[in-house]
Amino acid sequence: MKITAIHHIAIITTNYEVSKAFYTNVLGFTILAEMYREERQSYKLDLALNGLYQIELFSFPDAKERASYPEAKGLRHLAFAVSNINEAFLHLQNHHVTLQPIRVDEFTNKKFFFFFDPDGQPLEMYEQ
Repeated sequence: MKITAIHHIAIITTNYEVSKAFYTNVLGFTILAEMYREERQSYKLDLALNGLYQIELFSFPDAKERASYPEAKGLRHLAFAVSNINEAFLHLQNHHVTLQPIRVDEFTNKKFFFFFDPDGQPLEMYEQ
């Protein structure tokens, strides 16, 4: 077996419209497809970044809470690569996103910071 890439990341949201706006208007993902599945009372939104399918955003009426602390067991966080960390920080700050301070990775000497989506999912911006 040879894995060639990560196909997508699926995220379940509490408020579909708020998260849709966050991932499209704030983070800049584009919509590939949007559908409502009546039998599940669920929206599914396929999002792309730079033309590549990346994120599935779901809504479910009875979704359960999950610990979202970066050090909890399971997926720690989702990191996005940026070329200018200061520009990314200011962009998110201008959209009233709660941000942690910019830090420097002690091993790579690259700058990064953490922030959260509208449901508190841990996200990271990492300067390439």
